[in-house]
Amino acid sequence: MIDPYPSAHPVLLAPMAGYTDVVFRALCTSFGCDLAYTEMISAKGLTFGNRKTAAYLEVGEDETGIAVQLFGHEPDRMAEAARITADHLGPRLRCIDINMGCPAQKIVANGDGSALMRTPALAGTITETVKKVSPVPVTVKFRKGWEDDTCVAFAKTLESAGADALCLHPRTRMQQYRGTADRSAIGEVKAAVRIPVIGNGDITDGESAVSMIRETGCDGVMVGRAALGKPWIFREIKAAIAGTPYTEPSLSERLEVAVLHAERIEQAKGPHGLVELRKHLPRYLYGIRGSAALRTRLNDAKNASEIREFLLDSLKNITI
Repeated sequence: MIDPYPSAHPVLLAPMAGYTDVVFRALCTSFGCDLAYTEMISAKGLTFGNRKTAAYLEVGEDETGIAVQLFGHEPDRMAEAARITADHLGPRLRCIDINMGCPAQKIVANGDGSALMRTPALAGTITETVKKVSPVPVTVKFRKGWEDDTCVAFAKTLESAGADALCLHPRTRMQQYRGTADRSAIGEVKAAVRIPVIGNGDITDGESAVSMIRETGCDGVMVGRAALGKPWIFREIKAAIAGTPYTEPSLSERLEVAVLHAERIEQAKGPHGLVELRKHLPRYLYGIRGSAALRTRLNDAKNASEIREFLLDSLKNITI
């Protein structure tokens, strides 16, 4: 069995619904991301043969290792989804991650995601059942708790069930993404289990990543929303961990990455891909004066060539 994480203190791209598609994963990997995760994938959808769900298993030609995150609450169905995933991806599958942290109402209403923190015995059974059929490591991403702090006991249950590694987002389900991530909870989980623990939540730059590792003793970090519009954050974090110099991309370099994102998504998905790109492009413009007007113009672009022409021609007129 392979190690789920390819390096010491790995820096991972979090599974984010609607964002971590094949194009964005490749961009993040090019900037040093050690392991990128798919969007969360419905076990029920995979086992029912839903084509839209199966499309989430698409991988790029250059993706040599990928983590697939599955969600569901039925142990046998989760195991079957794990088998389908392994058969489809073969050696490119590095690990299967089980989502026990998503706080979205439409997910928890079905007993999935962070709802499983209310049923730790079931969570353990799911982990154990998936572990029995998976040819690769099985990891679990979860939260501090549903409403109260129950993460240490929950982590021990998952470890006993055979989980190979854990990732903790130290907010409760009721907090959603409000407030500050409680790093002390990550440290408590790390001290309570023998398997690797990844810290997630409020990782926004190299300094915050290094301080999380230092304060909690976690084995690595997972970056979520901070990577949107800033895929080079992985290079920054890797430099901070290594203690090596890092130079922030210039404005022109940032916009070149935005253009590259547009060109790749158009190539991969056709004109419809540009519609999906509208949620990414504004994030590349954060901090740029007059970005609201730029966003409006970008949304009207009909193809990647127009995006390139507009962004690069606009360089002389915009500042940070």
